[in-house]
Amino acid sequence: MQRPYFSVVVPTYNRLARLRHVIAGFENQAYPSGSYEVIVISDGSTDGTDAYLETLRTTMQLRWLTQANQGPAAARNAGVRTAVGEFIVFVDDDVVPEPRLLAEHARSHQGAGVDVVVLGPLLTPEGFEMAPWVRWEQEMLMKQYRAMLKGDWSASARQFYTGNASLRRSHILAVGGFDENFRRAEDVELAYRLASAGLKFVFNIKAAGMHFADRSYRAWLDMAYSYGRNDVVFARDRNQEWLLPTIHREFMERHLLIRSLVRLCSRRPQLTRMTCSLLKRVADSATLARASAVEGKAYSGLFNLQYYNGFINELSNDGFLFKDLERPV
Repeated sequence: MQRPYFSVVVPTYNRLARLRHVIAGFENQAYPSGSYEVIVISDGSTDGTDAYLETLRTTMQLRWLTQANQGPAAARNAGVRTAVGEFIVFVDDDVVPEPRLLAEHARSHQGAGVDVVVLGPLLTPEGFEMAPWVRWEQEMLMKQYRAMLKGDWSASARQFYTGNASLRRSHILAVGGFDENFRRAEDVELAYRLASAGLKFVFNIKAAGMHFADRSYRAWLDMAYSYGRNDVVFARDRNQEWLLPTIHREFMERHLLIRSLVRLCSRRPQLTRMTCSLLKRVADSATLARASAVEGKAYSGLFNLQYYNGFINELSNDGFLFKDLERPV
């Protein structure tokens, strides 16, 4: 068998319906079929994923692994260990690749040098109905992409989402792979170590995948809280000292209402619950009224409140986030 140029690593958990489309997308790549393999890791799926993979017949090089549910970090590490390609392409099981995804990742690597990570976008599928909170999250991604295309800021480790990213397998192994202690933000944590090792990040809008995102409202809130907690953990326990000052600076740049809301609810769980309930009712009413601007502001408030609550609750210094708060922004 010809050694693949790319090994595509796809962890999956109980998303069989979407996984079928992901695999179909890789069967229709504008890239030589002998130059890539696809490795699917079933992370304890119970929805028939294993049976589907066992009976799947495809002309592309596809292998699959199964393991007890251990989370996406462990699943991706298993895929990396199994891979034979020089480069790894990480794709999530809700991201359907556009036909030129692999070709564009290859073009970026060939043009950008050895020590780079290529980031592709997770685009919004036309006609796909997302939950309002997911729609807000997706719009925040698109806002980042527009800013990078305009040159407002460059791609960095903070935009490393394993829904669509590629790099040399040797670089992943050199920094020890994903930290399996994390089940959330494990991709960004790896990216911070890659950046510390000297890798640069480049963004290619043409290396596109369609993001069929779907998560419950509760899962969305928990995700925001976990991101806040983990940013403290990364700074405190993973030698990312730059992160806390960066988060403080970004907090100072938030809208006055966001900063006031976070300060008011800090360390007050009952008030936080009441505020979240009120914001959700505002968001629901705005959705019914098709008032997209109000809907977006309500979900922005919810996400920021949860994120900064996670941050504050993990950080021992209660006053850190609010220092210099009287400074005009």
